[in-house]
Amino acid sequence: MGQRGEPRRVQAYDGELGAAVARAQDGDETAFAVAYRMVQPGLLGYLRGLVGEDAEDVASDAWLEIARDLGRFKGDGAGFRGWTATIARHRALDHLRRQRVRPRAATVLEQDVLDLPGPHSTYDQALESLSTQRALELVRALPRDQAEAVLLRVVVGLDGPSVARVLGKRPGAVRTAAYRGLKRLARQLGGPGAADEGVTDGGPRTLGESK
Repeated sequence: MGQRGEPRRVQAYDGELGAAVARAQDGDETAFAVAYRMVQPGLLGYLRGLVGEDAEDVASDAWLEIARDLGRFKGDGAGFRGWTATIARHRALDHLRRQRVRPRAATVLEQDVLDLPGPHSTYDQALESLSTQRALELVRALPRDQAEAVLLRVVVGLDGPSVARVLGKRPGAVRTAAYRGLKRLARQLGGPGAADEGVTDGGPRTLGESK
């Protein structure tokens, strides 16, 4: 894990991503393709957690908007990941509304004292396992606030403040949601932390339901 809880593999390519985005903004189509290849896997994983098998269609819509508005983006590689995640999320919610699947608003979490798990904890386990279809299905079964926090932190690789901006929530609420989601996921996957206090099953849910 790197600073601020970000996976080292994400931090390592943010400089390269930022440089590619800057060249793409100057009209370099090859650089835009590089940025796409770096961002798309995480973005697609996030969208699979939101809309399931429709993720690729929603991602295509998101990238059309990203390409159209690229000149308006200002920031570095990490900022670009957050910006693209925000656009993808809006397109996913539009998709869900068109399907008349209206997720219930996530419960406002008032507890700010919990932090994300540290090194050698469930975060690393989740990072390794979220590439599997089973793990993504488990994430989709989490309450919506937890599912989105986990996907944005672990799959997209955003830091806590960036996730808060994407979701329009307070950083403390995001930390709590991600912590609880990772703990629940670890238990369902049978890993360490499965019996930690404060993590309960409460039965199956679909994305959009909150505890």
